[in-house]
Amino acid sequence: MYRIISGKWKAKKIAAPRNFDVRPTTDFAKEALFSILENTYDMQSVSVLDLFAGIGSITLEFASRGCQDITSVEMNPKHTAFINATAAELDMALQVNVQRGDVFDWLKKFRNKKSFEIVFSDAPFEMEEKKYQEIISLVLNNKYLKENGVLVVEHQSRMKFDHPNLVDTRKYGNVSFSFFEPNKEEVTEIQNQE
Repeated sequence: MYRIISGKWKAKKIAAPRNFDVRPTTDFAKEALFSILENTYDMQSVSVLDLFAGIGSITLEFASRGCQDITSVEMNPKHTAFINATAAELDMALQVNVQRGDVFDWLKKFRNKKSFEIVFSDAPFEMEEKKYQEIISLVLNNKYLKENGVLVVEHQSRMKFDHPNLVDTRKYGNVSFSFFEPNKEEVTEIQNQE
């Protein structure tokens, strides 16, 4: 069970079937995260990529806050069906594009196709650090981030990232969010081509 914190569906409780093995971001951490993002971005005009979308806690939070362009990638077919059904029930079906697939394969397949202001990754907590590093480099090196974009990685607080694009880490109990900026040289290349 999780709830939408703000926006059109503020305080709406979303109950997932009991047999779902999920770990939605806590309300406290989610509230803090969105407070940071809303200080930088206008939710109505950003595009969002939600990796390891689970049962849609982050996806539906963005949609409730008016985001019109959310792509959610999740491997579990029961979870993708749940996100689709919940989005339809809440009148968010046009805002949310659910893609079923392994996040690593998906990121490799769709490289350079579309860029987003916000890429959010909430990989399974037990995933090893080198897989986290792989996600970071797949997102940063394949133009998934717009020039003003941010990659937010949710992870266990005991894991620390050492990365040149890391700009901030915020800790909320055993959950932390690390924020990564886009690669700089790509931006210069694009400006030189114009």
